[in-house]
Amino acid sequence: MAQLWGGRFSGQTDPLMARFNESLPFDGRLWDADITGSIAWAKAIHRAGLLTQDELARITAGLEGLRAEIAAAPAAAFAAANDEDIHSYVERRLTEATGPVAGKLHTGRSRNDQVATDVRLWLKAEAGPLAEELDALIAAAADRAEAEIDVLMPGYTHVQPAQPIRWSHWLLSHAWAWQRDRERLAGLLARVDVLPLGAGALAGCPFPIDRSALAAELGFSSVSPNSIDAVSDRDFVAEFLFWAALTGVHLSRFAEDLILWSSREYGFVVMADAYSTGSSLMPQKKNPDALELLRGKSGRLVGGLAGMLVLLKGLPSAYDKDLQEDKEPLFDAVDTLRLALPVANGVLQTLAVRSERMAAALGDELLATDLADALVRRGAPFRESHHIVGWVVKRAEELGCALRDLGEEELRKIDGRLTGTQDVWDFERSVEQRAVTGGTARASVIEQIALLRAHLGEC
Repeated sequence: MAQLWGGRFSGQTDPLMARFNESLPFDGRLWDADITGSIAWAKAIHRAGLLTQDELARITAGLEGLRAEIAAAPAAAFAAANDEDIHSYVERRLTEATGPVAGKLHTGRSRNDQVATDVRLWLKAEAGPLAEELDALIAAAADRAEAEIDVLMPGYTHVQPAQPIRWSHWLLSHAWAWQRDRERLAGLLARVDVLPLGAGALAGCPFPIDRSALAAELGFSSVSPNSIDAVSDRDFVAEFLFWAALTGVHLSRFAEDLILWSSREYGFVVMADAYSTGSSLMPQKKNPDALELLRGKSGRLVGGLAGMLVLLKGLPSAYDKDLQEDKEPLFDAVDTLRLALPVANGVLQTLAVRSERMAAALGDELLATDLADALVRRGAPFRESHHIVGWVVKRAEELGCALRDLGEEELRKIDGRLTGTQDVWDFERSVEQRAVTGGTARASVIEQIALLRAHLGEC
């Protein structure tokens, strides 16, 4: 195994320890970032007078050649590699291509600031596609909300029928959660966009490196202000994992509603075959596995966050090898959401809505609050009207009839102010009364759609 640190050692590393210590099997995916960072570092030490123009050209050509080779066949590139990590791999391959001049590349640089730079470069590149997937999901929700704005359904609290809402209003409730995820992703990227390179192992670089020029070369907006913090800071990883976990939670809640509503008992929606699977035993089954996996994978994302926070909480200053364990949960979170977000979008776009089943589930009890509000408009305090309508509900249950069928005489016996309230029993009227900003009335839903699209236009 190629090592960058063996000079002061006389004994051999135990093979088990070598296997325990190696990270190339997972940090190999940083190869492009490592090559990009190395080329920028070569230019920086050239500007500092530590590389000749010829040496810079040879190192740069060697690294670009390695980049092209790996890009052509990534799996094959690492198949026979026995290096400790991606940094060892790149340096070994560069040495094979260019000879001893490759040994000058690491001048003034530590793997500590190198890996921190690689991870930040990699995450910056991965965040763009994730943001695009979120935008596409939000846009799909807005499009369906607009197209199906006339569909009414029961709204639920405590998984119990509560009040009538527009199906579009429910869709947008999830779109707004995803919009917050989009904003958080943009916000945390500002803290990813900080250059650690030039911090050395912990004390800074002893050579006159222009870190601002280096940051500009690599596309970073700022430079880390403290070299100890630069090599040990994994706040940006923890913050990204929190973002991933919360995004996963939002996808899970979306999935949970649709799992319930796709059951025979509800029958509000029908999953497309493209996002369903069957049973190996029961021929009739059509399982919402895409949604169940969205729900299940949220747990794995939460676990990655918890593991990272526990990893960080007891670390002493500067770099410690524990930080090698930051990459696998980070990579896993990105991989998980790169699949989960487009799957959620696919489910949403192909879902069939059974508006007639939703309408059939609209019972008079969902309008009980509207009846209480009618009494408020007649001067009753709401707390009093709440109790009065509670008696109405109880009486309807005793008689086994719908609330609207109690009749004027029964209502008068409960409270005379209830007479003449029959116009309450209209579901469309109920949703249209809720025309405040953020409400479920048509105008309010249209306003939400426009606002979401405006946010998308700003991205």
